[in-house]
Amino acid sequence: MSSMGTLDLPRVQAPSAQPSWRHRLRDRGIDRLLWLVAPAFLFLVLLFIYPSVYGIVLSFQPMDHSGFLGNYVRFFFDPFLRGTIGHTFSIALPASIFNVVAAIPLALAMRRRKRSQRIVNVLLVTPITLGTVLVAEGLLNYLGPRGWVNRILMGIGLTDKPLPLLHNMWGVIISLIITGFPFAFLLILSYVSGINPAMDAAARTLGAGASQRFFRITLPLLSPGIANTFCLTFVLAFSVFPSATLLGNPSGDSHVLAVAAANAAFQQYDYPLASAISVITAVVELLMIAIVLGLRSRLYSGSTATGKG
Repeated sequence: MSSMGTLDLPRVQAPSAQPSWRHRLRDRGIDRLLWLVAPAFLFLVLLFIYPSVYGIVLSFQPMDHSGFLGNYVRFFFDPFLRGTIGHTFSIALPASIFNVVAAIPLALAMRRRKRSQRIVNVLLVTPITLGTVLVAEGLLNYLGPRGWVNRILMGIGLTDKPLPLLHNMWGVIISLIITGFPFAFLLILSYVSGINPAMDAAARTLGAGASQRFFRITLPLLSPGIANTFCLTFVLAFSVFPSATLLGNPSGDSHVLAVAAANAAFQQYDYPLASAISVITAVVELLMIAIVLGLRSRLYSGSTATGKG
């Protein structure tokens, strides 16, 4: 056979196999490990999302058939019900501000004292383990007319008669401070611990005083943590119910939103109105959170990594 150039023929490629559905899901970030989230998601849907949606829908179905927005019109046109928003703010706002402001210096003092930090953590976690109801029951004895607080104040001559610390808003605020301060302190401490101490040392080397270092370094880096802590403590305080019932005056200055919703549901058996009050509570909380986070972004728009990196 004579040698001659071979004729190049086009190669026909075999059709590539289609990727399996597992590979397609994996390419989209969905694999078998993601199914481990399914029980938690189902739990969230059954115990939070579905009740929330059901309550919102129920709030638009007034029992007196007064219209789509009948429950909301009734709430805002009733001075007694409308006043619960102001009562709740007058209790939740001071308690939240005090918890956050008082937690900042204590967290700064405990930042480098590990042994003292453990002792303080144990002392502050104790009220959390007791619960709000047991704390309220204890305060009935401590803050009563013949309680330890009034007996000590009268014994040292600061007052000649017992102070009215119960069955008003002051008893509720004190209870919220006792139960809410541990959360605020632990959250602020976690943010304070993330601040790089070299930044404070560098400012000290440059001649900055303690107040300058706090307001120009520590406070700006701590502002995201302060805002987040305030939002969490405010939400806890805004939904106060046991303390307002046991220590406050539910028919007066302690007639908060949660008490109004409970009265509508279990005394008047008006579940649509109770659902509407709950929706109003959630909307007010979300508005307050949006305002706080908006102010934080205006005051400080830097990194939220607290200067650790």
